[in-house]
Amino acid sequence: MLSHERIWSALDALAERHGLTASGLARRAGLDPTAFNKSKRCGTDGRDRWPSTESLAKVLDATGSSLEEFLSLVRGSPTPGESSFPEGAFPPQAGSIPLLGFAQAGSGGFFDDGGFPAGQGWDVVDFPAQPSDRPGVYALEVQGDSMLPLYRDGDILIVEPGAQIRRGDRVVVRSREGEVMAKVLNRQTPKSVELISLNPDHPNRSFDVSEIDWIARIIWASQ
Repeated sequence: MLSHERIWSALDALAERHGLTASGLARRAGLDPTAFNKSKRCGTDGRDRWPSTESLAKVLDATGSSLEEFLSLVRGSPTPGESSFPEGAFPPQAGSIPLLGFAQAGSGGFFDDGGFPAGQGWDVVDFPAQPSDRPGVYALEVQGDSMLPLYRDGDILIVEPGAQIRRGDRVVVRSREGEVMAKVLNRQTPKSVELISLNPDHPNRSFDVSEIDWIARIIWASQ
């Protein structure tokens, strides 16, 4: 049902997915920064105020999102290839997947050429979905403070190799030299990959595609 509450909640969820506030989302779409403020969601007469189809079209274009993805947020259901659960929301557990520390992930023998788990030495961790529903997913344990304030030492990141990634997605990247890092994808071209650091004390990074071993999308995090 396309209720007033669900439409606005979907816009808020879309903004959060791209690391934006409601005002930031409006600004990115070329709209008045206050267009999506909570105070603007009702008229002065108390009636519900709905976002216009033109505003929604600009938001989808600015974020590179499809109408199907937006409607999935309205319905509260996942789009194909996405997690059913937001990061930090721990649903019922129903299985186990491979677990590795970031330091181990930087060494050889744990992944195949596509970034899928391989070899020996993996631990296991409970995963909030049947592993058969998302084949190839695995977990990485955050070590150190390089990912603060978003991820802390000991947090578990569940990643999905081979998942489609877009600008604004949180990803784990492994370089050919064995460096493993969690970043935000800023831009990806056939020749280069630009990453934004989660920790403002650490610089953003840019790599030639030839320097990247694999990129996996973060689909869930324990926080």
